[in-house]
Amino acid sequence: MPETARQGRIEAWVDGVPVEKAAWQQLVNVAALPIVHHHVAAMPDVHLGYGATIGSVIPCYKAVIPAAVGVDIGCGMMAVETSLRAEHLPDCLESIRFDIEASIPHGRSSGDHRQDKGSWQQDIPDDVATAWSRPKAGQPPLMRGLKTLSDKHPKLAQSNNIHHLGTLGTGNHFIELCLDEADRVWIMLHSGSRGVGNRIGSYFISKAKEEVQRRGLKVPHKDLAYLPEDCRLFNEYIQAVDWAQRYALMNREVMMARVVAVLKAHFETFMLGKMAVNCHHNYVAKERHYGATVWVTRKGALRARRGDYGIIPGSMGARSYIVQGKGNKASFCSCSHGAGRAMSRTVARKRFSVEAHEKATRGVCCRKDKSVLDETPAAYKNIDAVMKAQEDLVTVLHTLKQVVCVKG
Repeated sequence: MPETARQGRIEAWVDGVPVEKAAWQQLVNVAALPIVHHHVAAMPDVHLGYGATIGSVIPCYKAVIPAAVGVDIGCGMMAVETSLRAEHLPDCLESIRFDIEASIPHGRSSGDHRQDKGSWQQDIPDDVATAWSRPKAGQPPLMRGLKTLSDKHPKLAQSNNIHHLGTLGTGNHFIELCLDEADRVWIMLHSGSRGVGNRIGSYFISKAKEEVQRRGLKVPHKDLAYLPEDCRLFNEYIQAVDWAQRYALMNREVMMARVVAVLKAHFETFMLGKMAVNCHHNYVAKERHYGATVWVTRKGALRARRGDYGIIPGSMGARSYIVQGKGNKASFCSCSHGAGRAMSRTVARKRFSVEAHEKATRGVCCRKDKSVLDETPAAYKNIDAVMKAQEDLVTVLHTLKQVVCVKG
C-alpha cells in the first residue's frame, strides 16, 4: 500500500527487504517536490544515494532533477547467451579472466588518462576509434555529439571521453561469465558513461542549483535542485543526457565485443546465442503515465514495460536474473536494477575480512583481496528477497550464476 508523504505519495516494493531510515527520508523529500507527478516508486533494492535514493523511479512534470539522474548517466547492463556450456570451462577459467583483464582497462589509478590504468593511456585501439567516430542508428558519431555539447559548455570536453570508451571502471561495475539453469554460458557486464558522464552530471547538477537559487525555489535538499522546462539549460541538459546514454550503450558494446574475442581465442567452435540484452538503469526518458506526459528518472531502476527484457544482477557471489517486464502501472513500468547495497562501502571494508570474502565467493574465479571487500556479497541485500518483493513487476526468464568475475 502507498505510504503518505508530505505532499506526495510513495509506493514501495519492499516486503521482506530492509530499507534504511535515511533512504526512506530521501524518498519522502523527493515525493514532497511540487514537480513530482502522482507518486514516487521505490524498488526493492532501494538504498541511500546523493539527494535521491538509488532504486527509485521519479516522474517529474515539466522538469528534471539532474542529481536524481546522477553522474553515471546511462549506467546499465549487457548480457549475451553463448553456445558454450559448463563442461567447456573448468580448465581455463583463470586464463580467461586474465585475458579479459588484459583486453579491457579496469579500475583506476589517477584522474589523468596518461597514468590511469582504467583508461586507454596512449594509443586508442582501432575498434574504440571506430566506435567514437562512426554514426549509429541514425545518430551522429559520439565524437560530433560531444563537440556540439562542448561548443556551448566547454567544460564538458575536459573529460576522459574517448580514453574511457570500452573500459569498465570501478565500484560495482563488472564483467562476468555465468551459467544459466541449463549450464549454458552467458557473458554479462555492467558499466556506464564513465568519466565523461560524470562530468556532464556534475556540471548540470551545479547549474540546477544555480537555477533554483536564482528563481528562489525551495527544495527539501540542495541535491534535489531541478531544471524546469522553461529554463534555457533544460533542453541542453536533455541533449547531454541523451548523448551520455548513447555513449554508455556503445561502451558496453565495445567491451562485449572484446570479451567475445577473448573467448573465441580460447575455443575453436563458439557462437553467440539468440538472447542479448543491453539496458540502462540510470537515465531519464519522456513517457506518459497517469494521464500526463512526464520526465521519468530511473535512478538504479530498469524500465519493465510488458515484454521489455532486463537484467537484474546479484553480487560477486549471488545469482543474477534475465527478466521480462509485466508493465506494472504503479511502478511506472519499472523494476529493480540489482540487489542494492545493504551498507556503505566504508562500513563493508571495516566489517568483512578477506577470509569471509573468500568463503562467500567460493567457486567464482575473481579477486579475493582487501581492495574488493566493499563489493563482497554480504555488502548487498539478499537477491532472493529482492526478487520475491517484485514478483508483480517482472517474470524471470533465466537464472545466472557467475563462474568468472572481473572487477575494477
